[in-house]
Amino acid sequence: MLRHLLAQFLRPYRTLIVGVIVFQAGQSIASLALPSLNAQIIDEGVTKGDTGTILRIGMLMLTITLVQIVCSIVAVWFGARAAMAFGRDVRLAVFERVGAFSEREVSRFGAPSLITRTTNDVQQVQMLVLMTCTMIVSTPILSIGGVIFALRQDVGLSWIVVVAVPVLLLGVGLVISRMSPQFQRMQVRIDGVNRVLREQLTGIRVIRAFVREPVETERFAEANRSVTETAVRAGRWFAVMFPFVMLVLNVSSVAVIWFGASRIDDGTLQVGALVAFLSYLVQILMAVMLATFLAVILPRANVSAGRIGEVLGTESTVVPPAVPKPLAAADGTVELRGATFAYPGAEHPVLQAVDLTARPGETVAIIGSTGAGKTTLVNLLPRLFDATGGAVLIDGTDVRDLDPEVLWSRIGLVPQRAFLFSGTVASNLRYGDPKASDDELWAALATAQADDFVRAMPEGLDAPIAQGGTNVSGGQRQRLAIARALVKRPPILVFDDAFSALDTGTDARLRAALDRDFTDATRIVVAQRISTIVGADRIVVLEGGRVVATGTHDELLESSPEYTEIVTSQLAIEEASA
Repeated sequence: MLRHLLAQFLRPYRTLIVGVIVFQAGQSIASLALPSLNAQIIDEGVTKGDTGTILRIGMLMLTITLVQIVCSIVAVWFGARAAMAFGRDVRLAVFERVGAFSEREVSRFGAPSLITRTTNDVQQVQMLVLMTCTMIVSTPILSIGGVIFALRQDVGLSWIVVVAVPVLLLGVGLVISRMSPQFQRMQVRIDGVNRVLREQLTGIRVIRAFVREPVETERFAEANRSVTETAVRAGRWFAVMFPFVMLVLNVSSVAVIWFGASRIDDGTLQVGALVAFLSYLVQILMAVMLATFLAVILPRANVSAGRIGEVLGTESTVVPPAVPKPLAAADGTVELRGATFAYPGAEHPVLQAVDLTARPGETVAIIGSTGAGKTTLVNLLPRLFDATGGAVLIDGTDVRDLDPEVLWSRIGLVPQRAFLFSGTVASNLRYGDPKASDDELWAALATAQADDFVRAMPEGLDAPIAQGGTNVSGGQRQRLAIARALVKRPPILVFDDAFSALDTGTDARLRAALDRDFTDATRIVVAQRISTIVGADRIVVLEGGRVVATGTHDELLESSPEYTEIVTSQLAIEEASA
């Protein structure tokens, strides 16, 4: 997967990669040339007292060093640009793919894991690209070139290279083989820390209300401890690697000096050649050490690439049609024909053969016990899920045959959990219609019974909203979410238990305002509170994913035991009938 990911996302930056290779090669060749020139200065200049030779070769070495510096700077610049652009493109690709996921795929991966894959995992692969471009490209050149140039200096000492390099590779390979499984575990455990932390931040009020801070602290500590222990185990092996490399390097250097001294003594080797051989040996071993950086990063990057590839390779179960059909009408009629939905692997479907029709100007209420499938039903309308059986139609056209943008423009959905984005009141409301005027925003706020508290804010429409709307109350947040849906003035309004945080008086005024200002809209209301749906044109009772009764409030009181049970659990029968 790593190879495929690199090939796919580095392809647009071929020119930069070629530049990296060319300039890294230039830098490496310059590095290989310097020890030989240094040997000439020692053997032909210093030992013979030839100042001219020293100056001439010294100027050449200075020129080569300047070329080496320029090549190094340009190679790093090209490599950094390629690596950063690669990371940007991969993050964007993952973000766009996640944005296209249905609720089923998001639930399958989990939000914490998707966040980790978009950030930490991409960073691991990006670091591999950066290290490869800025350091590792020169490794084979220095290794192979170092061996060739060392043999040119003295073949008799070459056995030291033959011994040192395999010993180094064997030791590093052993360390890497122990580190790779730890890196695999680490990414999974980082997901766990992310999940626990996200749950605790989201549910901080619940934790405090039930005095569960010690329990949650220990829960986070356990997740944190598992990551720490894995990182420490990997770190212990990592700590062994570089001392081992330096040990091999130093022992090899001592061997070169020890055996080279005897060869100098018998006249078969010059001092300059010994110094050059030692320099080439250091270059060879340092090149191998640079390769260890890649060996350290590669296992973790490979794991991360697999996790990224898993996201990129997952297709959404909600697929836009190849040839979208136009809407035959535009009045806002909603129809479910035998709609069935089952989660993968579930024993029983959440919804079973649901038939339902809602026409323009009607208010259709859906009620039922917890787990009856109410939210699942309304999620089928904007294709947050696709029905696994039957069909969902908008104005006579199956939603699976509509362009998603067209479908979403027809529906104003207020979800069960009202969520506001960081910004201002106006910026949140204009999610419904970016071109809406201030007057249109105030009109939507008035219908949603939110204009009073917005006018009370010193900044009015420009009042700041914190992420998630945490700086306003639950009822205010819910009314702003309703106003956001009303701004777009869609022909279909869907309220998924969107009045639960409102008092009965505000609830009644809001429903009256909807009847007045959105007379022609199709209104589908999911609610638990009887007072919210008592005036609906039609009430649908769900039980176990099936429609068990349909009718007005009065009709259901007489004919539906399930509805009567719901009513009596909230009010006395006499009060409900009144």
